[in-house]
Amino acid sequence: MNTGALLINLEGTGLSSEEKILLNDTAVAGVLLFAKNYQNPQQLQTLVENIRSVRRDLLICVDQEGGRVQRFRDGFTRLPAARAYGELYQQNKDEALQLVRDAGWLMASELLTCGVDLGLGPVLDLDLGKTDVVGDRSFGSKPEQVVALVKAWIDGVHETGMSTVLKHFPGHGSVDADSHEALPRDDRTFADIEAKDLRPFQSLIEQGIEGVMPAHIVFSQVDDQPAGFSKIWQEDILRNKLGFGGLIISDCLTMEGAASAGSYTTRVDQALKAGCDLLILSDRDGLKEVLEYAKESPVRGVGPSRLLTMNRPEWSVLSESSRYKQTVQQLELLN
Repeated sequence: MNTGALLINLEGTGLSSEEKILLNDTAVAGVLLFAKNYQNPQQLQTLVENIRSVRRDLLICVDQEGGRVQRFRDGFTRLPAARAYGELYQQNKDEALQLVRDAGWLMASELLTCGVDLGLGPVLDLDLGKTDVVGDRSFGSKPEQVVALVKAWIDGVHETGMSTVLKHFPGHGSVDADSHEALPRDDRTFADIEAKDLRPFQSLIEQGIEGVMPAHIVFSQVDDQPAGFSKIWQEDILRNKLGFGGLIISDCLTMEGAASAGSYTTRVDQALKAGCDLLILSDRDGLKEVLEYAKESPVRGVGPSRLLTMNRPEWSVLSESSRYKQTVQQLELLN
């Protein structure tokens, strides 16, 4: 049984001998793929098969939101940024909800044909005009609109059997800084956060969601630790107050917003103690440091089995379906 906790990255479009050894480590739960790992669908299928030949139970995931955050492009449908659905929603709610559901279904279906288990998303952050990090990745500024559109997206994804991961808990929309490059600080009260940012998370968690990704942001009126390392946010609020029973997946531990926790081994240790089940670690030297540490102090989680997807549609069948063709045409118009 896979009880690893680390989601690691690969250096290129193939699998090196060193990476095969790394993937066999019991601390490793799976792989997060990036644009550097992709050339075309055929190459991706081969890479996934090679990963599975090392361990069948590894989780394979990617960021495939659409817009500027779409790792697989050539050979895949170009997905609009979330903001485009929000703008359509303002004009025609029913049309927007149907299209976003079809887009979620299409995104997941295309990934599954190549053997990828999970698209990390959707983004639940509110676009409050304060940061480009969120910006067009958000479905809107109003909680009600975001909930409606994200629920439709999730419904489409769930049609395929794929899970979803809501990000970035409890909300990245009210800070200026980019957590990739700095440690943002949000000084609002919990009551203010609860009234705005938390509302979409609460609504969708109540409907049953498989994963949540906490933000590397300090919410100073709640805890002096970033949410990704905060037991208050993950256990007290997310688990106990909101009733979330799925997996908590850390944002990447190589981000500057995570660096305040210390060394990579300290980041891993603190994230697990805070409540994270799976940890994204994309720095190779940092990974080796953690795996060496894990020989004495095992790095284990609940494993990713709940996020694995058995459904594997054939690309040739998918691409000839009327729903697929119609959705591609509609998305081209939205782009």
